[in-house]
Amino acid sequence: MKILVIGSGGREHAIAWRLAQSPKCTQVIIAPGNAGTGLEDKIINVNITKVDELVAYAISNNIDFTIVGPELPLALGIVDEFRAHNLKIWGPDKFCAQLETSKAFAKEFMIKNNIPTAQYEIFDNLIDATSYIEKHMVSRLVIKADGIAAGKGVLVTDNKNEALDFLNDIFEQKIFGEQNSRVVIEECIDGIEASFIVMVDGNTIIPLPSSQDHKRLLNDNKGPNTGGMGAISPSPILNDQLSSEIMQRVISPVINGMKNQGHTYTGFLYAGIMVDKNQQIKVLEFNCRLGDPETQAILMRLESDFIELMEHGVHGTLNQITPIWSEKHALGVVLCHPDYPYKTSTPLLISGLNDINNDNTIKVFHAGTVMKDNHVYTNAGRVLCVVGLNEKTTDAKSLVYDTIHKLHFQDMQYRTDIPFDYRK
Repeated sequence: MKILVIGSGGREHAIAWRLAQSPKCTQVIIAPGNAGTGLEDKIINVNITKVDELVAYAISNNIDFTIVGPELPLALGIVDEFRAHNLKIWGPDKFCAQLETSKAFAKEFMIKNNIPTAQYEIFDNLIDATSYIEKHMVSRLVIKADGIAAGKGVLVTDNKNEALDFLNDIFEQKIFGEQNSRVVIEECIDGIEASFIVMVDGNTIIPLPSSQDHKRLLNDNKGPNTGGMGAISPSPILNDQLSSEIMQRVISPVINGMKNQGHTYTGFLYAGIMVDKNQQIKVLEFNCRLGDPETQAILMRLESDFIELMEHGVHGTLNQITPIWSEKHALGVVLCHPDYPYKTSTPLLISGLNDINNDNTIKVFHAGTVMKDNHVYTNAGRVLCVVGLNEKTTDAKSLVYDTIHKLHFQDMQYRTDIPFDYRK
């Protein structure tokens, strides 16, 4: 089978890598991919990003099905376009994708469908948003840019000046683009965040193993929010009871709510769940795709044939399969460009990649990398994700950090405290 994967990050590398391990796989084509995907067996990169060109490529190359990795193609309606050409594709349509692409849509949808979430207000101009901050900044608040912001459009703060500066950046400086013309300001919920990801074929829902992201840039859970500095799977805070509650009170209401609005949700659905000290849950955000770097950790634990699982997904027969997951623990740490999470432009030579024996216990996934003159260079903020798999989280951690010490690029930054103990 020939599978097309759309994207260029660590998540897409992990997806393509796992697909390529299937005996059913003839070739995985990743558009546009990165230096790491270009070096994998049975995987090739194609430099295509426009929706119409991807449609044409899938038709002319007899692609069996397509998996969408990042959020932007979903926001552009790639699933709708592929389906209009009778092409099999895994992901939600443009309407359903608003759960991720619009924070305001997501909050209103949650309230309408009785999904637990934080209290909030929506503002479409700087004056009203500023007035709200001036009146209500007596404790921590969360400010979220409404549109796509690559995981960086959220500020958690109890500092009024910092909040006002962030609002000015969104409305006046347009740091997240013209599409971000609204913000959501909500109460800050205390607790521990976990990632709950499922597969949905429109009817059947299959939960993936729980995971936990580490979004803060620096050790001790300090610094700005990022797209993710590391992940573990399983999450230490999501037990069977909480997982069942999330399915009943969050995931099922999303799927049913979309049906009530005339849309069938298909694809991956990610719920960022805050669990407080009383074991109460609230939804922080939705993603309409696999998380990054959670995917890298989760797919290290997959023992089933990934192509077979995805085949059932795109054909609407997930009720006929039960995926098998390793009981081992996976841990991933992200290595970043020294400028991250701000704009990065300087390519840096990466060394040590040839010293890593990638296998079923340790894997280096590429994200922001590019090949130049047979050498691998950094090409974006998050560069690599090193994932280890072992019987215990502590053993996986040792594997990962021992591997990281073999890798190098100038002023490489990463956290040394993953998994972080959020209970301390």
